[in-house]
Amino acid sequence: MGSRCGLILMLGLYLANLLIRSFASVVSNGNFNDDFFVTWSPSHVNTSAEGHLRSLKLDQQSGASFASKDVFLFGQIDMQIKLIPGYSAGTVVAYYLSSDQPNRDEVDFEFLGNVIGEPYILQTNVYADGLDDREERINLWFDPTEGFHSYSILWNLHHIAFMVDSVPIRVYRNHADKGVPFPRWQPMSLKVSIWNGDSWATRGGLDKIDWSKGPFMASFGNYKIDACVWKGNPSFCRDNQSNVNWWNEPQFSGLTERQRMLFRWVRKNHLIYDYCQDPQRFQGHLPKECVLSKLNS
Repeated sequence: MGSRCGLILMLGLYLANLLIRSFASVVSNGNFNDDFFVTWSPSHVNTSAEGHLRSLKLDQQSGASFASKDVFLFGQIDMQIKLIPGYSAGTVVAYYLSSDQPNRDEVDFEFLGNVIGEPYILQTNVYADGLDDREERINLWFDPTEGFHSYSILWNLHHIAFMVDSVPIRVYRNHADKGVPFPRWQPMSLKVSIWNGDSWATRGGLDKIDWSKGPFMASFGNYKIDACVWKGNPSFCRDNQSNVNWWNEPQFSGLTERQRMLFRWVRKNHLIYDYCQDPQRFQGHLPKECVLSKLNS
């Protein structure tokens, strides 16, 4: 009788483990046709025959976008991107996670078009429970139009880390226990788009799109999605078992010493705007997470 109960228990644990594993997904084949669908202007989306490379076009008629078929709650996403070459003022290339809810959560990479000879600007932003106003901007330390570079989002129970070629450029910590909104309950899909942002994107809207230099093309490839696929139960995605949701393990609760060194280098040499250093914008009262992050840095 005892051996039979033990066998049933082992079988139950095995099936439970399989169930938990079904909520974690590693999408590494890099086929855009399998993992994404076009959400805007299919005529402005071009995908290579094998599905491993995709480009988006912006012209006077339209921009374009695509989105992941799955939605996710926590994980790491990497995408290689080659930005618009030449004069690209007024354009915006966006790569982001979004929950598409009224009180939406969102994690943004936004590449702002530029005038030839000027540094390329990357803006990041975090929406939590429908609140944004959390922009940061850096100058990229390379020309992102000459080849592909990797842009990554690590999103876990501890923080959101933005990385460029594995270099952390921003960390937004989870201070939900202190009343600070943090994306932790709403699943998000991965989206990519190109669009006309010349009302604000380049020097605050002073530099407009020159359509004679178009069409404007950005390319995407060699992506990896290692994330918990949403199946309706957040507890599976919030679990931190080492064999399932590795990103929630304690060792990923902060940056390594080398990452800290690189992070300080970026902040010292390439940071050009941080909402936490803009008290005038908030009438002298910085958001709570700015103070908490400074105390914990």
